[in-house]
Amino acid sequence: MSIDLSLRHLRVVLAVAEAGGYTPAARDLHVAQSSLSRTVQEVEQRIGVPIFERTTRRVRPTLEGEEFVATARRLVAEFDTALNHFEGYLAGTRGAVSVAALPSLAGSMLPPVLAEFRRGQPEVAVSVKDGFSEEVLDLVVRGEVDLAVSVAAQVPDALGVRHIAVDAFAAVLPVGHPLATEEELRWSDLAGQPFVAFERISSIRGYVDRVLAETGTRTGALTEARNIGAVAGLVAAGLGVSVAPSLVLPMMMFADVVTRPLVDPVVERDICLIHDPRRPMSRASRALMQLLVSAGEREIASPPGVRWVPGEPDQA
Repeated sequence: MSIDLSLRHLRVVLAVAEAGGYTPAARDLHVAQSSLSRTVQEVEQRIGVPIFERTTRRVRPTLEGEEFVATARRLVAEFDTALNHFEGYLAGTRGAVSVAALPSLAGSMLPPVLAEFRRGQPEVAVSVKDGFSEEVLDLVVRGEVDLAVSVAAQVPDALGVRHIAVDAFAAVLPVGHPLATEEELRWSDLAGQPFVAFERISSIRGYVDRVLAETGTRTGALTEARNIGAVAGLVAAGLGVSVAPSLVLPMMMFADVVTRPLVDPVVERDICLIHDPRRPMSRASRALMQLLVSAGEREIASPPGVRWVPGEPDQA
């Protein structure tokens, strides 16, 4: 049997059950009692059983009516909840936002921004996916995230790019290393030093190799590692010195290392906000994007060696 009922039918039945009579229910719904009674009769005809029975004082559900009222209450509650959720989605106060980022950005730059975002949108679920630059870009291209924060030098033309921050590179040294006595170091000071490098898949490696080549700096024996923690541990163990951008440094402080600014030249990497303008974005996603673009004006905290810059127009 197929029962054809509307949400209006369910609300009327619930009103009668909760008010205990047709007259107070009609008053609560601001409808004529005759119209309300006809609606209840329609429901009874369509389900094939009486829903209410009259007593001397009030109207109460029959045995079948109690079961129907319980079902109607659950369905109406689910509908109202879903509609409220959708209204929140449209207003940007509910829904979900997904962000891809380099591990260094996900662990140090994004948290204060997301904390500020959560204060304004407490019911929006946020998902952060970290990966190397190519992996982050791929997530945006495949439409698996709403936006990304990365340092990708080469971005597909179809994607939109906004420059939002920069961070400077610094030397990472074992505690007690002779170079640690200096307040700042030149890139050429690293010549001949055993060196702990990030693997070539890392965006950091490209920056470091380029500057070492441009300054004519030849390092000593090379040790490679894939992730930030491994590089820090290898440096602390005395396997060499390393170079890392400022956003990476807080994630290395668990190890016994010290850092020094690098000059001659001062090297900064651009931090970019990336999204696909062809992908529809919710208001919540747009709100997070705007927050990232305006982080400097909002004086959102940034780690040492990092500075927010005004957002640039999309380069889509």
